[in-house]
Amino acid sequence: MSSMVELKNITISYHSISGETNAVSDLSFSVEQGEFVCIVGPSGCGKSSILSMLAGLIKPSSGSFHIHSKTNIGYMLQKDYLLEWRNIHSNACLGLEIQNKLTPENIQRVDELLELYGLGDFKNHMPYQLSGGMRQRVALIRTLAVQPDVLLLDEPFSALDYQTRLYVSDEIGTIIRKEKKTAILVSHDISEAISLSDRVIVLSHRPATLKSIHNINLSIEERTPIKAREAPEFKDYFNQIWKELDVHVS
Repeated sequence: MSSMVELKNITISYHSISGETNAVSDLSFSVEQGEFVCIVGPSGCGKSSILSMLAGLIKPSSGSFHIHSKTNIGYMLQKDYLLEWRNIHSNACLGLEIQNKLTPENIQRVDELLELYGLGDFKNHMPYQLSGGMRQRVALIRTLAVQPDVLLLDEPFSALDYQTRLYVSDEIGTIIRKEKKTAILVSHDISEAISLSDRVIVLSHRPATLKSIHNINLSIEERTPIKAREAPEFKDYFNQIWKELDVHVS
């Protein structure tokens, strides 16, 4: 495998009238092609800043990052941001429309994705008619429609209740693996990180530095997020990452 994304000694600082805030400090890691990596760390440690940098929304204060040439980036945020006045099919085509790629072939691809992932019968519905989990599936299809090589996922399940979150993360994690996408997920949920990822990157309190990287190897035949939680190794990974996050520090 070759590296799709590589960070070298990244520092991210924000400047305001009150002074400078260091979000990330001297951070280095890489993500291989086809890998699903999750970044976990205490709240406010700079996890989302890393994704914003990779998406080109902010620049690092120092250090450098490399994304494989001609790599197309897809960014899925915490909210689905579906446009309430457009139906589901139109929402799923929005990224293509913005990128001026609304070709018959790409529209057919959207139709196929909606059918494949259980939304074909809802393509003429409006967003308010869908459950939270279904809306997140539409948001993922909208992202996949532009055929990204790398998916950036910024806590996309955080707005859902626990039961819905569990099933939606299972659905979306399975979809991403089926589509063979490289993915970087930011999460504060340790169980979610272990169940979805090939590797879990643990960050320190702000400014975020690298504490550890865990290769997730689970002895189960079918690797889905829900099945992963049944693996005997799951609790060991959970306990180790829990301790590293120093969760009792406010």
